[in-house]
Amino acid sequence: MTRLIDPFQRTIRYLRVSVTDRCNYRCFYCMPTQGVQWEAREEFLTFEELTRVIRLFTELGVDKVRLTGGEPLVRRGILQFVRQLSALPGLEDLSMSTNAHLLSDQAAALRAAGVRRVNISLDSLDPAVFRRITRNGDLRSVLAGIDAALAAGMEPVKINMVVMRGLNDGEIEAMFDYAVSRGADLRYIETMPVGEAGIDGTGHFMPAVEILARLKRHAGAELVPAKGGKGAGPARYYQVGEGPVRVGVISALSRHFCDDCNRVRLTAKGDLVLCLGQEDRVSLRDGLRQGLDDEAMKELIRAAIARKPRSHDFNEDRQRVALRHMSSLGG
Repeated sequence: MTRLIDPFQRTIRYLRVSVTDRCNYRCFYCMPTQGVQWEAREEFLTFEELTRVIRLFTELGVDKVRLTGGEPLVRRGILQFVRQLSALPGLEDLSMSTNAHLLSDQAAALRAAGVRRVNISLDSLDPAVFRRITRNGDLRSVLAGIDAALAAGMEPVKINMVVMRGLNDGEIEAMFDYAVSRGADLRYIETMPVGEAGIDGTGHFMPAVEILARLKRHAGAELVPAKGGKGAGPARYYQVGEGPVRVGVISALSRHFCDDCNRVRLTAKGDLVLCLGQEDRVSLRDGLRQGLDDEAMKELIRAAIARKPRSHDFNEDRQRVALRHMSSLGG
């Protein structure tokens, strides 16, 4: 069986694909205050190019693909693209990360086309705080999108809350109650040193252990590592008491997940990003547009994976890493 194995014997099975750098929100931890200079559209990979690259990855053993952005639902033709991907042999799990602003009208069609599950960013249930974080977000649209995803049968629907001290940390318990009421999974994410929220001196960072202690007090039950413990991504899951409720934490700083990292990222312009916290990247777009055949492209991918670093450098050079912005990296 063909597999992609990096220098540290980690099998790469998970590809995150950014289909656009555009987004209809301006979350301050994702985009700089002054905005970003959008890439020219001809710089983006076409859906045909993206489909070819993803097919090559599936032939090399990748079986999980997540579509990201920016905001993937703002790119025209996304539904037909999903249908193309769903037809690829070997692709077992097709999912999407979204801010859900446009999801209420598209959830049913996306599920029918092949998106099995979604991760939805929701950092606050307070409309004023939500607008402050997103700069222009509409909380009602996001909540409607979550309900639509659940109604469409997407499973699981995961809510991602970036916990920021002094901004939304007072909602840790309320977000838990909301997720339980909807039957959605909930993942608390430590603020990472990427973008403005990660620059030293902001004071937003809150470690996972503190988040979990708050949740334990609120639930009045022990948090036990869930069976399986981890999924394909970086979250560590806990079961609340003896019931069915599970919560996850993503702790890039306080307890990194590099040892079993199984993923790489493809940007909308065709750069293969080998680690979110490192500079290493390889252009696949150049190979595509130079006319390389499938075997030559696979060799380019193998050579890139051979450069995947052991771990991120968030802790070593936080200021430099903070200059990157998540909107251009695909999350």
